[in-house]
Amino acid sequence: MYTTSADGSVWFGSPVPEIASALVAALAGREEIEWGATRLRIRGFSVDVSPSAEDGPVELETATPVVIKYEGRDLLPGDDHYVEGLERNLAHKADVLGLPVPRGLRVLESGPRRRFVVGGAPRIGAQVRIELDADARLVEALRSWGLGWETIQGFGWIR
Repeated sequence: MYTTSADGSVWFGSPVPEIASALVAALAGREEIEWGATRLRIRGFSVDVSPSAEDGPVELETATPVVIKYEGRDLLPGDDHYVEGLERNLAHKADVLGLPVPRGLRVLESGPRRRFVVGGAPRIGAQVRIELDADARLVEALRSWGLGWETIQGFGWIR
């Protein structure tokens, strides 16, 4: 989360429960953390837990930008081939897990274009809220895996 006031928030997180537990334990024992040259006072923290998924239509919203590429070009929601690229990415993930491919993908909402440089290379994307018809096991996997490309770098993290 980005802020411009002295009373802002910083969000840390992980879709992996064991990592989230380690973050909670580390924060619970501290009054402040150092962020580069800045000292941040800890006033409190909370843990968000996703509800259990069920088969069928589901809405997913990302906390970080989703990276989708087509023929070497970064795509944003609304661009030609964006939905196709995201569908292909989801089909690949379902195939890897041996699960049914989700259907009926629709982008319901998107955030502004965001650009980050990771490992010297630009990553361009936007946060999205999507709807799709999916197997509950795939939805649970996507909550850990993320949407789109570069999920290992933190992109496409689902709230």
